[in-house]
Amino acid sequence: MRATADRLGYLPAPVARLAESPHLLDGFLKLSAMFEATTLDPLAREVVIMAIATRNGCHVCVAMHSAKLAGLNASPELIAALRDQRPLDDQRLEAIRIFALQLVEHAGAVETQDLQAFLAHGFTKQNALEVVLGIGAYTTSTLANRLVDAPLDEQLEPFAWGLSGSAAR
Repeated sequence: MRATADRLGYLPAPVARLAESPHLLDGFLKLSAMFEATTLDPLAREVVIMAIATRNGCHVCVAMHSAKLAGLNASPELIAALRDQRPLDDQRLEAIRIFALQLVEHAGAVETQDLQAFLAHGFTKQNALEVVLGIGAYTTSTLANRLVDAPLDEQLEPFAWGLSGSAAR
């Protein structure tokens, strides 16, 4: 928890609540750090995270990763489309968003043509497996945050999800 507080400048309330299970918190933090170290670029990683966060209805993750996208200078249009679960204008990012959702929908057993469509946008088989890692990490986070009814920290209120028609918890 100390490392998270040092990195963000505050201890997010969801992290404190997840600490009730040190194993879960440790596992999530390790998985998310491993996902951050993958060969996927930061924007592609955030698209995976937002696809899972919106799919699973985690208002905390959507707000936190909307803020992270803003910090990456992602366009407001991209952030809005991700929050609203709409197709993305950037075809490469749309390919990874769709692929992540297909992996979840089909429990990993995506059709050959779906994998080929993902690969056709410059991604690799390694990237496909890295998407699985991101799904695992952020499924853990979204489900746990919802289970403990994690509140939205004051620092993230400008990025609150659900105020403009987006699905919220």
